[in-house]
Amino acid sequence: MERPNAWQRYTSEQAAELERLATDYADFISRNKTERECVAEAIRLAREAGYRDLDECISAGTQLVPGDRVYAGMRGKSLILAEIGREDLTCGINILGAHVDSPRLDIKQNPVEEKNDLVYLDTHYYGGIKKYQWVTTPLAIHGVVAKKDGSVVPVVVGEDPSDPVFVISDLLVHLAAEQMDKNAAKVIEGELLDVLVGHRPLTIEDEDDKKDLVKRQLLALLQERYDIGEEDLMYLFILVTVGPAGALRHRGGGPALGRAGGHACRTRTRPGLRPLDAARLRTR
Repeated sequence: MERPNAWQRYTSEQAAELERLATDYADFISRNKTERECVAEAIRLAREAGYRDLDECISAGTQLVPGDRVYAGMRGKSLILAEIGREDLTCGINILGAHVDSPRLDIKQNPVEEKNDLVYLDTHYYGGIKKYQWVTTPLAIHGVVAKKDGSVVPVVVGEDPSDPVFVISDLLVHLAAEQMDKNAAKVIEGELLDVLVGHRPLTIEDEDDKKDLVKRQLLALLQERYDIGEEDLMYLFILVTVGPAGALRHRGGGPALGRAGGHACRTRTRPGLRPLDAARLRTR
């Protein structure tokens, strides 16, 4: 069945509204690349729209009445927003759902490994990914590290223009004859998705202490920038992920198509929050 091109059916007002929606979505997906970042932004938008923390309402003994707006977060990775209706629950409820997780590489505990004077982070992949798409592409690190002292440190590296980006290395084409005979599922194995993060060795005076100098240089940088020590990476809770670096980019000569990490998974997330920007909708 042939369908008309939607662009040819929009009025100028509809096209302008679509442009505003797309720009807002592009900004959201560019700035929020993990569940925690999406939930934190959703809470910010909710509070601006008059939503209150349900836990705070319970602690204060606040009685909710029709029209009240509340939210409940769960471990910083999921969120429920609710508007108290006028009718009994037996009359039904309206539910809108969207997920904020997306394919990524999770960094394992005790992840830092030095091989051949290069330092890698050991990862395991989350979600359905085509592993060969993840090599030689710029990557950024997002997440939090729960330190030995109980504090939680946010980590984002690879998004600021002054930041380095990270990469998973691949074979040069003239060394890859055997690799290129494999089918797509086997070209890059999951165990090969280690992220290259360092190559410069630590400078020391002791000639007898030359072991793992590149690894130690990386650990020194983590200590200096985030006050994260090796024990924090080894024994405690790490919620750090690796994904495509950079903002959503338009492709195809215009804004009709976008390229970004998590794009397919979060197309419903920001649009699902748009009722927060509008007048209250009390249908029940």
